[in-house]
Amino acid sequence: MKLGLTCPRFIWPGGDAAIASRFADVARGADDAGLDSFWVMDHLFQIPNFGAAEDPMPEAYSLLSYAAALTRRVTLGTLVTCVTYREPGLLLKQVTTLDVLSGGRAVLGIGAGFHEDEHRGLGFRLPPLAERFERLEETLRIAKRMWSAEDTPYEGAHYRLARTLNSPQSLSRPHPPILIGGSGEQKTLRLVARYGDACNLFLGADVAHKLSVLRAHCETERRPYEAIEKTLHMRVPDGQSVAESVQRCGELAEQGVDHVIVALPDPSTDASLTHLAELSRQVRAE
Repeated sequence: MKLGLTCPRFIWPGGDAAIASRFADVARGADDAGLDSFWVMDHLFQIPNFGAAEDPMPEAYSLLSYAAALTRRVTLGTLVTCVTYREPGLLLKQVTTLDVLSGGRAVLGIGAGFHEDEHRGLGFRLPPLAERFERLEETLRIAKRMWSAEDTPYEGAHYRLARTLNSPQSLSRPHPPILIGGSGEQKTLRLVARYGDACNLFLGADVAHKLSVLRAHCETERRPYEAIEKTLHMRVPDGQSVAESVQRCGELAEQGVDHVIVALPDPSTDASLTHLAELSRQVRAE
């Protein structure tokens, strides 16, 4: 099983001036602990699950570019980019640049988006859900085009690109892995089967059922189910022991999860980094 870490909160002693150094500690700590991946959320305001809207929430791709310079081995991505925040051409340029700067370690984490308050607050339009999924599928098609040898126009219902030029090209070939977040059975998991390299579920979902739905979509799309990495986001409660975390990861592996991405109360502390290092060691020893 693979292990990853996400850093969803940026409240640390020292306030905003401490964000750079504490975030650096987290990124380096994930790398040094032997984890496989490092993630941030792509939100403009903090979301209710993790704090108040007024809490610090730096821009995701700036954070990941900073992390690229601080790390050597972890893959880097968002859980997940909202399709409505950036035009597809700009988003694909950002992820490609991250891939180049990190030596081929970028992941495109993407989803339909949901958070109305931050859209309205900063002047972004939040389309109806059906349209968001249409935009998501078009963006995935554009990603495949821009990460290929093609340099041709794209004409869709929502996006029109006169030239899908992407230079420099990604170092990851054929392209950076595409992770599609969410567990909707009719649309999201179908898009995973058609375009994705990974899905992302949340702890508490009926994992076995969701993966059986994904398998059925893969059969329809004539895509090998084994080609999809099954990732899951898991919050580790304050005080949970390493043994309990190892047991939970084992249970998830039995359900078919390949890659657990953990969120800790404060991943910058020595105790959290020790927890991660020992969790990584024990999970790999299983």
